[in-house]
Amino acid sequence: MKKLDVTKQEKESLEEAIQFWEKEKIIDASTASAMVNSIDVKSFDWKRLARYAFWVALASLVFAVFSLMTDTAFLKFVDTLYEAPNILFCLFFAALAVLFYTLGFRYKTKFPNKNLSIETMMLIGVFATAACIGFLGKVLDKNSMHYSLLFLLSVLIYGYLANRLKSKLIWVFMLIALGIWFATETAYHSDWGFKFWGMNYPLRFTIFGLVLTLIAIYLQPRFKQLMEFQSLSYLIGLLYLMVSLWSLSIFGNYSDFYEWTLVRQYHIFYWGLLSTAVSAGLVIYGLKMKDNTTREIGFVFFVLNVYTRYVEYLWDNINRAIFFLILAISFWFVGRWAEKLWQKREEGIDGQVH
Repeated sequence: MKKLDVTKQEKESLEEAIQFWEKEKIIDASTASAMVNSIDVKSFDWKRLARYAFWVALASLVFAVFSLMTDTAFLKFVDTLYEAPNILFCLFFAALAVLFYTLGFRYKTKFPNKNLSIETMMLIGVFATAACIGFLGKVLDKNSMHYSLLFLLSVLIYGYLANRLKSKLIWVFMLIALGIWFATETAYHSDWGFKFWGMNYPLRFTIFGLVLTLIAIYLQPRFKQLMEFQSLSYLIGLLYLMVSLWSLSIFGNYSDFYEWTLVRQYHIFYWGLLSTAVSAGLVIYGLKMKDNTTREIGFVFFVLNVYTRYVEYLWDNINRAIFFLILAISFWFVGRWAEKLWQKREEGIDGQVH
């Protein structure tokens, strides 16, 4: 009989679930025994080894490129290409991108389960696309300084390819390129100043992250071909939002570093309060909706905000032991509250079973 290969931890979890179902009379003893016997522990996690091997390969490739850039013989060769037209490099990287996208797509068609090999090819294609667009910018440069349009072009290319090739990796790079385009586009319209419509970069990206998150929640599910990227868009949108809010809680809406250094942190405490409140709200929402992504991001930034506020306001004014004691008591109450919610949920399940 063919058995399901799982890790040791997964086997323990499955056996606990089977024991629970047998105890609650959901399945009989013979079925439970058959289910337990159909589970086997993996002898070796080849998938994890493959993932690490590809990561090492990519890291080695990056180091090889950097080493090549510092090699004397290679630099002399580059000097001979200095007079070569930018359009030649643009076409070379375009061809390289097409080659690896094609290889990745064909490999995905023939071997759909070999995700690491496929994503590696796609990643090389992504970098080649970025290089192609960079040289295209040099070809088209008319001293307009409006190079944010090139980032918009990369957004369109990555978005199309991600949808066409069903690649989540390319979708992530599309969202990163979208953020870079937003930053450069607003900077261009503010004459390359730090403020756009009275907003510095952290405040701008707070709004950007919020809009991206809302699009992922309400708009993206309406398009069937984009549904598989919805969770990624939601994750990246939340990260944009929370990192920007945290930065805003430190720097406020100031665009001049010297001016910011003259301001006491309590003058911008409301940004810290907002950042902490949003983080706590995400934790509560994640717990109620059983949304692990929202809960974990909220928890990480809640703790980060607590420590940031401590450094800002209490570092020189309160004993370290007292601070951590207060923190321990606070999280104890949070744990008690979470435990009560869990107990109510368990009681509800028991009531439904009986």
